[in-house]
Amino acid sequence: MGPACRHNGSVSRSKTGSSDRAKPGADFLQLNFADAPPGGLSDWLTGRLRQAIADGLLPVGSRLPASRVLAAELRVSRGVVTEAYQRLIETGQAAGRGRAGTIVVAAPVLAPASTRKPLPRKVFSGPPSLDTLDELRATPARIDLSPGVPDLAAFPRAAWLRAERTVLDALSPADFGYGDPRGAPVFRRAVANWLARNRGIAVDPDDVVIVAGVAQGLVLLAQVLRADGIGVVAVEDPGSFGARQHLRQHHLETTPVPVDSGGLRVGELRASGAPAVLLTPAHQFPTGVVLDGARRRELMAWAEEGGLVIEDDYDAEHRYDRPPVPALRSLLPEQVCYTGSVSKLLAPALRVGWIVVPRRYRAAVVNAKRDADLGNAVLPQLVLAELMDSGELERQLRLLRRRHRRRRDAMIDAIRTRLPGAQVHGAAAGLHLTITFDHVFADTELAAAVLARGVKVQPLSWHRQRSGQPGLVLGYAASSAGEIAEAMAVIGDVVAGLT
Repeated sequence: MGPACRHNGSVSRSKTGSSDRAKPGADFLQLNFADAPPGGLSDWLTGRLRQAIADGLLPVGSRLPASRVLAAELRVSRGVVTEAYQRLIETGQAAGRGRAGTIVVAAPVLAPASTRKPLPRKVFSGPPSLDTLDELRATPARIDLSPGVPDLAAFPRAAWLRAERTVLDALSPADFGYGDPRGAPVFRRAVANWLARNRGIAVDPDDVVIVAGVAQGLVLLAQVLRADGIGVVAVEDPGSFGARQHLRQHHLETTPVPVDSGGLRVGELRASGAPAVLLTPAHQFPTGVVLDGARRRELMAWAEEGGLVIEDDYDAEHRYDRPPVPALRSLLPEQVCYTGSVSKLLAPALRVGWIVVPRRYRAAVVNAKRDADLGNAVLPQLVLAELMDSGELERQLRLLRRRHRRRRDAMIDAIRTRLPGAQVHGAAAGLHLTITFDHVFADTELAAAVLARGVKVQPLSWHRQRSGQPGLVLGYAASSAGEIAEAMAVIGDVVAGLT
């Protein structure tokens, strides 16, 4: 309701005995539903009630206002209130006591409000590190254009819940024990079928190892390759800073090999002498180019001579203007270590991916996975298997392609309007664009100034080992067209000031 709720009932902050009861009403909460976001009334009310319990306004033992009374005073449906109460019950702060009402039974431990202000220039002031990436992720921003994030609002909650119920109904008590460190057999089979349908990879389920995202897959590979005597892995330049750091933390040298409009320069890979190479051939990160046919043939010839390819199938499913290119693993399986995940299909928070390696490395990878964590959580694997086998994941992918394409187009239009001098790279696929500038300025300075105005981006130089044009890496999939237009206006203003 507009003004704060008015009622004579109140609870004194000083009374904490179990016999105390809140009289019907909500004046002591000072609730103002004008502050609630549209479509999120129950979430908002749950948070305010939880905060009131933590603050002592609703002490342990007190009774919450009757749902019909609170709903009437707040001028919302009773369902909004009952849902909020149910969430408190589910998280252990309240309990239903029949005719006695809903009683507060425990105070939540809430995180203290952060008093640290964003320090954008400090984030970009020195060489990047994994800690720097974590700090940037934690820095609040009005509009977040970080690359590598799909439309999280499109997560198929209803389909996930249906699949979860189907899985739980079929589980026996024994299924809740420790699982196979390689991953649940039903999920490995579903992944094998998914790779055959969508990436043209023929693989036996026994060759699939389930991991906690591509990041863990690279870490496990780094350990195995190092033990096999490989101390150098060539990487694309520019290329993923995070992937490079994962290899370096396990004492692998990362030799930069330039990328141009045809992808990785295989001639320079040969000249480097590196025995292995990590690359993103389907949609190179961050430039967005595809490894073309001539380079693929060169790379396969290099691999047939003994070179090892680590294929991060980054953004392979998200193509908009032409069909996805075949995976390298489908061409030369015994010289290609393949990694993929559901992070760009569903959500990074699931931390589920897979790795397929040549047979000579499979046992070592499985052992490394077992030593790391005994295997991924089984229940999410079973739910994902149900989504894959039912066709629900393909339906989700079709939905995402439409949404992401509209947002990509919105970003390209906004760049043309607000940044007419910028060159756009990687528009044919993926979840991000890269823009470069002919001007001479530090892109870290640009990213810091943009973040100070509430827009989060990544500087292209973070992903380079050699010098090159300044630029920005801009994720578009998780932002609305309006947010994208506003962000491009901010970047345009800052660029104008720097030049």
